[in-house]
Amino acid sequence: MTQKQEPRWNPISRLPMIATAIDGMLELAQEQYSTLLQARERPHVLDDYTVGRVTSVFTQQANDLWLYEEQLVRWKKDDLTAIERQEVERLVGQMTSLREVITAILTLAAELQRGTIESVLSKSDLEIALEVLSGQRKP
Repeated sequence: MTQKQEPRWNPISRLPMIATAIDGMLELAQEQYSTLLQARERPHVLDDYTVGRVTSVFTQQANDLWLYEEQLVRWKKDDLTAIERQEVERLVGQMTSLREVITAILTLAAELQRGTIESVLSKSDLEIALEVLSGQRKP
């Protein structure tokens, strides 16, 4: 959905559903970031497709976050109970964390893309040796 289309905004009664979605997205993004960090020392274990898919999925997710942010802004303008207001504020913080994690994922994926198995296989032995000797690549 582009920002030009008007989404259907949810009533505050849907707060638990939205909270579950935001919390779930953040948890999955944190898991993905942790997984990618493990590959940082050995990016050659990844292939172009996998890194490209991560980039595609999280770029799309980043582009869609405005929907959740706008929903929270709209709810903040409503007459909420103290508990609802507290939950909306918590979710605003979760969205900030989610944006940060997605940015970190996309940055790390770009870094890993340069060291995938395909990028290693496309280099000559001399190029790889020079990278190892210069410290750009671990042996």
